[in-house]
Amino acid sequence: MYLLILVLPFIGALITGFGGRWLGYYGASIFATMCVSISMILSLLSFYEIGLSGTTCYISLSPWISSGTLNVSWSFLFDSLTVVMLVVVTAVSSLVHFYSISYMQDDPHFPRFMSYLEVFTFFMLVLVTGDNLIQMFVGWEGVGLASYLLINFWFSRLAANQSAIKALVVNRIGDFGLSLGIFLIFYIFQSVDYLTIFSLTPLLSSNYLQFAGFEVHSLTLIGIFLFIGAVGKSAQLGLHTWLPDAMEGPTPVSALIHAATMVAAGVFLIIRFSPLIEFSSVVLTTLIIVGSLTAFFAAMTGVFQNDLKRVIAYSTCSQLGYMIFACGLSCYNTSIFHLANHAFFKALLFLSAGSVIHAISDEQDMRRMGALVKFLPTTYSLMLIGSLALAGFPFLTGFYSKDFIIELSQVSINPNLNNTSGAFACWLGSLSVFFTAFYSFRLIYLTFLNNTNLNKSILYNVHESSNFMLLPLITLSIGSIFIGYLTKDLFIGPGTDFWKSSIFILPNHSYFIEAEWLEAKIKWLPFTLSISGILLASLVNLTSFKFYLHMRFPKFWMFLISKKWYWDVIYNKTFTYPILKFGYFVSFKSLDRGFIELSGPYGLSKLIPMWSIISVRLQSGQLTHYIFFMSTGLCLLFSIMLNPTHDFNLILHMLSFYLVLIFFI
Repeated sequence: MYLLILVLPFIGALITGFGGRWLGYYGASIFATMCVSISMILSLLSFYEIGLSGTTCYISLSPWISSGTLNVSWSFLFDSLTVVMLVVVTAVSSLVHFYSISYMQDDPHFPRFMSYLEVFTFFMLVLVTGDNLIQMFVGWEGVGLASYLLINFWFSRLAANQSAIKALVVNRIGDFGLSLGIFLIFYIFQSVDYLTIFSLTPLLSSNYLQFAGFEVHSLTLIGIFLFIGAVGKSAQLGLHTWLPDAMEGPTPVSALIHAATMVAAGVFLIIRFSPLIEFSSVVLTTLIIVGSLTAFFAAMTGVFQNDLKRVIAYSTCSQLGYMIFACGLSCYNTSIFHLANHAFFKALLFLSAGSVIHAISDEQDMRRMGALVKFLPTTYSLMLIGSLALAGFPFLTGFYSKDFIIELSQVSINPNLNNTSGAFACWLGSLSVFFTAFYSFRLIYLTFLNNTNLNKSILYNVHESSNFMLLPLITLSIGSIFIGYLTKDLFIGPGTDFWKSSIFILPNHSYFIEAEWLEAKIKWLPFTLSISGILLASLVNLTSFKFYLHMRFPKFWMFLISKKWYWDVIYNKTFTYPILKFGYFVSFKSLDRGFIELSGPYGLSKLIPMWSIISVRLQSGQLTHYIFFMSTGLCLLFSIMLNPTHDFNLILHMLSFYLVLIFFI
């Protein structure tokens, strides 16, 4: 049963990809969706057997790599953390497959698209089920490859080509950091198996590496390298620039990347290595600072985006910041709880956005929309549920996880804990709540409630999506309402033993008990900020208040926030342009076209001007001349290979044979 969860998407990808020409549209849609749906059902069964029944399953298939002390096997670990990720990945992927049946029905390459989706799902399942770093890295690189194929699915579009290459190159930076972490782990622990590493970590908590005369704490260095890998995959500040550009792919791709697969990989990596990260305060502080900065930056940037999908993309970046700084607070179970909740309402938002885009002839600029509530009432209701869940409205899924992260950061402000970075995260996380609510309802107003700016010919053809597209949205909306409430006590309830040994938290790093005793007015702070953001969005869109905002801070907003804080410009001027200039002027013109060609074809022809004439004369076209040259070459070759002092007789025989051959020629 456990291996079928991985095998079914793999078989579906192979048959749909290579046999799509014979399966056709209906065959590819049915077969691909059935494979992932059965995998989802098996994941739910594994969740019951592993998570609810309190067991752990370890499966070893066969040896893979054996070289000295490096022994790697194809083996799988199914614990509480794994089965939660399995349910999230397969559930969202199944709904995306079902949604794509209608959304992509007019695409001539539909079987290839479904195959890519299954490849994405398969590699994510490999990533979360592997019990060693090498197998995890296979899945890690696989989801990067699948994201490139899906973002570049419409390969005839230049923007899709550029975005796919950007995603691949930016993620290579994080992958390089992760690979260094894997090498260092093997150097210190002499193993890449999770169980071996985690059991030996307490014994090596005081281990230091000597490098260039400096002593470096080994666990801290490993944690930093692992975090660099997570920064690339989970789009944290600095390597986040690929995530908004990934919107160039089809909308189902965006939903799968942002909800369950690509961006969840980095957070999963940090949570999986909680037994190692807990022993390094430097890594924990880094997680808090970078995560909170990412949440704040992405929330402010999302306010000034006008592309419907890019607004939701920046909200993903912001929510990932919450998950990362929750890990920095040693609240790994809260982080995975928010990851699971976020998958449902983020997939709902993206697929609802796809329903809107599909209905209005692929228009994505919110400024050209408006008044769609009259034409798309079902889509409006579902997107409103997703926006409220994202904003943390009480008793929806986002409220139970995101608000609890804010409460935990408020606990860390306690002077007795002496956690300065926790206070930093609390302030930035609270401000991010306000901006998240603002841009969520700005999206609702511009898309559905304000006066329409659509072209009349497009407006006459606006229609509600088909049932194939609405059914996954309704299913995700139910999850966005109830999943947080149903799983809160199981995942983060006081005294729950659901996670067992899959997550490790040092006793002095736990803030859960203190969070239960916070004052009521402090617990109401996130709700107050959310309501304030909603009211401000209403004030800006229903009145002329926005003109006063532009008059008050025009240069500040335009310079910093509306241009995405100029991250792309800084990267281009600092790294991209110098590297391109070096490649053209130094590598290409000076080396390839200069040194190599002068010393190669051009240089030799000038040093030996008669070379072409001599070679022409040697090519006489007579068979006897060619036999002579071949025989001479063979004799010279054997005379070089053989030692004359020991094999003199053999050389004499060869020379005599050569003379006889020449005589007959």
